[in-house]
This record gives sequence, C-alpha cells and structure tokens, in this order.
Amino acid sequence: MRILVVEDEVDLAHTLHTGLTAEGYSVDVAHDGRQGLWMARTGEYALVVLDLMLPGLNGYKVCAQLRREGNAVPILVLTAKDGEWDQAEALDTGADDYLAKPFSYLVLVARLRALVRRAATAAPPVLAVGDLSLDVAGRVCRRAGVRVELTPREFAVLELLARRAGQAVSKTDLLYHAWPDEAQDPNLVEARVSALRKKVDAAFHRKSLQTVRGTGYRLVDDRERD
Repeated sequence: MRILVVEDEVDLAHTLHTGLTAEGYSVDVAHDGRQGLWMARTGEYALVVLDLMLPGLNGYKVCAQLRREGNAVPILVLTAKDGEWDQAEALDTGADDYLAKPFSYLVLVARLRALVRRAATAAPPVLAVGDLSLDVAGRVCRRAGVRVELTPREFAVLELLARRAGQAVSKTDLLYHAWPDEAQDPNLVEARVSALRKKVDAAFHRKSLQTVRGTGYRLVDDRERD
C-alpha cells in the first residue's frame, strides 16, 4: 500500500519514511507543494500525509486543488499549526483528518489505518465520456473496452478534459494541471494533445478530442457522428 508524505522538514520526512516503511507501507516523499500535487495526481496512493506550511504551494491549496479535481484520496494534515481555526480550515478545504506537531507516532499510525479502512468502502472514480473511460485510481484508460497506454502527463491532460467533458478547457488550465512544477510552455500541451489524438482517437477512427480556437480543447462523445 502506497503513502505519499508531503513534508518540507527533511529530518521529519526521513523519520516518517523510515517508520511507515517499517509498518509495511510503500512511502514516497515530496518536499514542496507543487511536487506533492503532481505526485498525488499521477500516483496510486492509498492516502496522503500533508504538511500545511510548504514551499511552492501551501498545503491548503494542494488539498483544495485535489478536491476540485475530484481526487478523493484520503488526506491527513500533519502540521505545527494547531489552532482551532487552522484545523477547521484544513478540514473545510477537504482534509480527512488533522494531527498537530509534535505528535504521537502511535496515534499517527492508528489514524492512518482508520483512514484506509474508511476509504476502502468507497468506490474509486471512473470518468466516462462516451466509450472512453478513465479509471482515476488505477490510472487506466480504455476506449471501447480496449486498454490504451498513456504516459502520466497524457493521463493528466485527458483526465482534466474528461472531468470537464463538453466544455472548452484552456491551455493554461491544462498546463497547471499536468505541469504544476515546470515552465508554462503551451507547446507542452499541444504535444501531449497530438499524442492523445493518435492514441485515443485516430487508432479507433474517432474525433472526440476537439480544438477550440483561441481557447484550448474539448473532449466530447462523438459516437453519434459515426
């Protein structure tokens, strides 16, 4: 079972990595908010341990962005900000639990187990646009039941388009979603969309990924045009 720890204190991140690995988890670590957001989007994590005061992008914004995108991964906030307003804001932003530093490691592990148990009862989201489906948790794309292999960036671009199916999505939004930690070059989006068209459209004689001139792209169910 994989856990993502987003913590900028290197020593604490190392301690969490060592301890949680000993508990039998597979642990990945990010040291800033933008890297953590990207990893949470593209990895299959059972839960996320998230600090609030992060460089690049704070924990509130990371949590809020994941929830806006429909990412339901359980999030436990672990932070030195222990005021009641801080706790309320974190929970209202979408966190599932809150633990203030310094904390009991025994309590941390127990809370993580509880979050995993609760999450196990919820079905992972599957986005569908016509016969194109995206298993968000499994990071699997299928067209008409046929699995289509995508890179993490391609999946991220297609996921946002699927979440806003039928709507024009700007290149800026796609850049922020798929490349939160890199230079904002529109050519990155254009190259991935070109690759996606070959994989999910041309290979199946479809035209579901449309260009919206002056804006960006739109994903539609084009089956009625077949």
